[in-house]
Amino acid sequence: MRILWRPFGFSRLLKVERCNPTESELLIPLARTALTQKLRKAPCIFLLGQRKRVSTMPEMETNKSHSELFSPPSDVRGMTKLDKTAFKKTVTIPVLKVRKEIVNRLMQSLRRAALQRPGIKRVIEDPEDAECRLIMLDPYKILTHDSFEKAELNILNQLDVSPQIFKYNLELTYENFKSEEILRAVLPEGQDVISGFSRVGHIAHLNLRDHQLPFKHLIGQVMIDKNPGITSAVNKINNIDNTYRNFEMELLSGEENMMTKVRENNYTYEFDFSKVYWNPRLSTEHSRITDLLKSGDVLFDVFAGVGPFTIPAAKKNCTVFANDLNPESHKWLLHNCKLNKVGQKVKVFNLDGKDFLQGPVKEELLQQLELSEERKSSIHIVMNLPAKAIEFLSAFRSLLDGQPCSSELLPRVHCYSFSKDADPAEDVRQRAGTALGVSLEACSSVHPVRNVAPNKEMLCITFQIPAAVLYKNQTIKLEDHEDPPVKRQKTDDAFSEEKREIVSNT
Repeated sequence: MRILWRPFGFSRLLKVERCNPTESELLIPLARTALTQKLRKAPCIFLLGQRKRVSTMPEMETNKSHSELFSPPSDVRGMTKLDKTAFKKTVTIPVLKVRKEIVNRLMQSLRRAALQRPGIKRVIEDPEDAECRLIMLDPYKILTHDSFEKAELNILNQLDVSPQIFKYNLELTYENFKSEEILRAVLPEGQDVISGFSRVGHIAHLNLRDHQLPFKHLIGQVMIDKNPGITSAVNKINNIDNTYRNFEMELLSGEENMMTKVRENNYTYEFDFSKVYWNPRLSTEHSRITDLLKSGDVLFDVFAGVGPFTIPAAKKNCTVFANDLNPESHKWLLHNCKLNKVGQKVKVFNLDGKDFLQGPVKEELLQQLELSEERKSSIHIVMNLPAKAIEFLSAFRSLLDGQPCSSELLPRVHCYSFSKDADPAEDVRQRAGTALGVSLEACSSVHPVRNVAPNKEMLCITFQIPAAVLYKNQTIKLEDHEDPPVKRQKTDDAFSEEKREIVSNT
């Protein structure tokens, strides 16, 4: 006897095949009840194998969606302390019975129809026939044998497999649910859930919102459970400190171990994540700047952190001067230079950014630009401190003495900034121009780096420092739209005249 519930909670009829009168009579009361109650309270009946074994399954609503079927039980809503046992749930899954020796051949052709859920085997032993296996099928693709595609039916026919669909009681547990499914079931309905986090070695770094804070320890444990290799989960509890570029964090779950190792673009970095700045989302930007450099170029990394610009540049055989004010960043920068075998190519400093620009950078620029006629390499200055870097641009004003070099040999600056303006590129250009005292409208490019938050962008403005800004006592041109242009010597007072647009005389 084979009894099908058709189609798996979506049909209004019972189909009975090859039943003798006695068995049919036994089914009449059930069929009558199912029809009179419009199947709302009728149990799902299934038979596994050829034995006459009938089991009753939990009710399945006719309009239940795919996400609901594979969602955790509804009674976990509001849970703040993780109880894994509360996530047990039984669902009805269609299965196909096949001989064990043809399973591998068949699975290639049933990839579309087979169940795709992490942690759930698609092929299991048939509890009633040791020579057979049961193939789990997707309950929203395969409802009856008619749901198979023509190619699938052909392969079933070739391998002498009946397309008969049976039902199987599948028990889901905490281990079978994805982290997003667990958090969506636990957090208040309609509220945002954690869909991503920054991974820093073995550490999951989250930025929880206010409505998520009551569930923070549960969230931390779920992140550890569902992401192999994660052993600590932390939450940022204040903004990045603008002086040392680190932030206060709290441990949500796991090991209280902030010493970590990361690999980025084939380089290795080690550091104490609680004391330095590291953002894995900047990996592409680190590569973009590195790709601009050529062997023999000079790089000044003003806010170097633990070395994500410095070390790739040194590996390209560039001469690198790297600086960071944070003593911990300075320590790990030295460590990472040695770790990546570029210690001899990098000069490391522990200075304020302005002091670095007006000290080591100035001295090296004087030497490099004196050799400008023979020099074929380029000079790059990276300023990755988005919250404040533009303010440091004023340090370039009248930085050098002597006659200016050729404009092609002037240092190229890559300065990062945040913007909340409706036109973030124009906003960054104007603020950088104000800091330098010149218009950068026609001589700069702005590259969008990433969206930091709603209405907050991170950008990189790139430009060559005009000779009229970099050198002392250079004649510059002030343009006024009403009066003819006049010439005068550049002074500090000239830079403070915000109503004039100052452009370089190159």
